[in-house]
Amino acid sequence: MMKASVMKKIGLFAGGVLFGTAGVKILSGRDAKKVYTSCTAAALRAKDCVMKTAVTVQENAEDILAEAKLINEERAAKDAEAVQEPDGDTETDFKEQAE
Repeated sequence: MMKASVMKKIGLFAGGVLFGTAGVKILSGRDAKKVYTSCTAAALRAKDCVMKTAVTVQENAEDILAEAKLINEERAAKDAEAVQEPDGDTETDFKEQAE
């Protein structure tokens, strides 16, 4: 029994080495290199697309911020016009209102 389990372990090890060697040869072959190159090219194209989208979003955000600041400035100017400050002495204004 002991001999069978040792032989099984040796067989598994040898199979793993054989599979690993074949895998390395497959992964380093000419066809595999073409696949890696194509995948890398696709990844670079995707990166370019993402970067263009990010730039567009950033530009839009800057435009929105500028417009929001302009709206707030216009609103503050209207609020300042609406507030009327007394042009004379406060006591005199109260006396005139009382009469």
